Amino acid sequence: MRLTFKMSLIPSAIIERVSMHLLNFAHPLTDEQRQKTEHLLGEPLKKILQVHVQIETQKPLAPQVQRLLEQIDFTPVQWQSLPILINPPSLNFVAAVLLAELHGRMGYFAPIIRLRPVQGAVPPRFEVAEIINLQALREQARQKRQHGT
Repeated sequence: MRLTFKMSLIPSAIIERVSMHLLNFAHPLTDEQRQKTEHLLGEPLKKILQVHVQIETQKPLAPQVQRLLEQIDFTPVQWQSLPILINPPSLNFVAAVLLAELHGRMGYFAPIIRLRPVQGAVPPRFEVAEIINLQALREQARQKRQHGT
């Protein structure tokens, strides 16, 4: 009796270390903001995908956010395997729906960039304050729930 095995190919994005892809749903990053982001990440950004966000507040929000994400040409495997960083839109309810939709596609909460105003800057400017690991925050909160703390 002879056994035959069929090997399936695993997409290279899963095996290789791939630099971060930034999905930018806000104003384009300045060179200084990009450099600070790369410094905090400890690696260069592979790609910045600028997504223009224009929401019609009188229409249902979820379908509009889904259309925003359809502009990004990622396969289901890429959504689940590429390292992705999010610069969320500043409109809070759009950001909330966006994060829920991304979680559904990715299977986890992507890290986000937090920008803050530069104190005293005229005209107003924003700097990268931190990168927030939302998945780690979620896991910490689950521990608190499970242990009652």
